[in-house]
Amino acid sequence: MKSAGAAWSDLTKLAEAGVLLTFVVAAAGIAAFAALADEVGEGGAFSVDRAVLLGFRLSGHPDMAAGPRWVKEAARDVTALGGFTVLALVAILAVAMLLIHRRRLQALVLASTVVLAQGLSELLKAWIDRPRPTLVSHLDLVYSSSFPSGHAMMTPVVYLTLAGILAAGQRRRSEKRLLLGAAVLLTVAVGVSRVYLGVHWPTDVLGGWILGGAMALMAILILHRAAPRRRSGIEVTPNPPSASPSPGTPDWDRSLL
Repeated sequence: MKSAGAAWSDLTKLAEAGVLLTFVVAAAGIAAFAALADEVGEGGAFSVDRAVLLGFRLSGHPDMAAGPRWVKEAARDVTALGGFTVLALVAILAVAMLLIHRRRLQALVLASTVVLAQGLSELLKAWIDRPRPTLVSHLDLVYSSSFPSGHAMMTPVVYLTLAGILAAGQRRRSEKRLLLGAAVLLTVAVGVSRVYLGVHWPTDVLGGWILGGAMALMAILILHRAAPRRRSGIEVTPNPPSASPSPGTPDWDRSLL
């Protein structure tokens, strides 16, 4: 039977492998976004863009979205969850709660990631300057260029990063998966709603997902690397009373990484 020190060493190696995998995925995402942005910057729309947009409309009526009226209302409700106002309120509340609980590092990383992502989104929109789709009618108000989708990019930056912070404070893997799964599901739903409403090309949403997801992963990686570590040489007993964190306290030694 392995000693506590050997078991902890094995867990540390697994965590380091998770960190490396996270970094590779994030770097690959940034590279993929750069390639997609280069293609989009050449102008025009991809054939898949047109096919998917028209797939959400009634045949022969590009001004009418497919589905009953409640689907259209639901799409507007879901898309609002990725809007600037809602995301700003969620981010501000989350940062405030983290500061109240003296989680200054998590608060700083979350706030910095959100501000950086918002600024980068606006910069990329102005630089690439891709026109909004005119193939179908818009079912929501829009004010800026099309690529990347700000909703699709900022949703993972806020929700996925926050889910990563919260998941680190949960003991059970099922709880971690629920939090991360909910963030991913919300990200997908918001992105799809932008295409359904006709205000974005599918590749706008794809670009937003890729870049926003990569930034969220990098934020989680920074938090993981910056967190204090237990020493492997110290004997670790199961659930020691003095060292056991409270259920809601993030402990990056048992995080999702």
